[in-house]
Amino acid sequence: RADTRQDGTETEAPGRPSARWGPQHAGAQELANLYSPGKRFQEWLCVVLCFSLMAFNFIHILANFHLGHLCYILLSIVAGILTADFASGLVHWGADSWGSVDLPIFGKAFIRPFREHHIDPTAITRHDFIETNGDNCMLTIVPLANMAYSFLTLSPAEIYRHYPWYCYLFALAIFVTLTNQIHKWSHTYFGLPRWVVFLQDCQVILPRKHHRVHHVSPHETYFCITTGWLNYPLEKLGFWRNLEDLIQAVTGEKPRADDLNWAQKVK
Repeated sequence: RADTRQDGTETEAPGRPSARWGPQHAGAQELANLYSPGKRFQEWLCVVLCFSLMAFNFIHILANFHLGHLCYILLSIVAGILTADFASGLVHWGADSWGSVDLPIFGKAFIRPFREHHIDPTAITRHDFIETNGDNCMLTIVPLANMAYSFLTLSPAEIYRHYPWYCYLFALAIFVTLTNQIHKWSHTYFGLPRWVVFLQDCQVILPRKHHRVHHVSPHETYFCITTGWLNYPLEKLGFWRNLEDLIQAVTGEKPRADDLNWAQKVK
């Protein structure tokens, strides 16, 4: 296994291919160059739509608030955060472990950033808000649009009845949307706002030290990157390992094979 420095870059363990980690790595440079104007447009569009819908829904959630829902609201928020953390792990595990950058459309658009991240972990700290959050915003547009439609079409009595569900969906949407921003902060060791460091220290969002566990080669554990709350229990259950064993037994595909191929690129 490899060691991980404080900035998130790795030093290779014996038996692993010799490579230069970071922005000068040949694979990292090739992957960074695959970021296209079309991808940039998609990210801009998704960010604008997502945050517009989020603002609309937040106004309606406030307008329909009742004290009688307070206990359900708190439970819904916690459930939304836990769901977002698990979803971040599932997506992260899937993109890290399976598929290839060579897949049509999907590979360059969505798997590419995961491959780049393992051979240049600090690249994410150089991404602006749009590049960091565009894909996560895309994931929440449909549920946020459906919620907005419900607020516009349902009667006040129906909204009251479903209000805890909307709180759950809204908390889920917020934390899914911010997952990659939180992930970026977990790789940022200088210049973070104090309130971000405070949330990390309180483990409300993914702490920096906690996330370093994932960046030890071969990147096979601690996939949840929203809060990280579920990483320890999932690791103790062997959840990802058992899932990989099942998939490999059925398909014959080896997890993280494409990830290792990119790590081995030297020119």
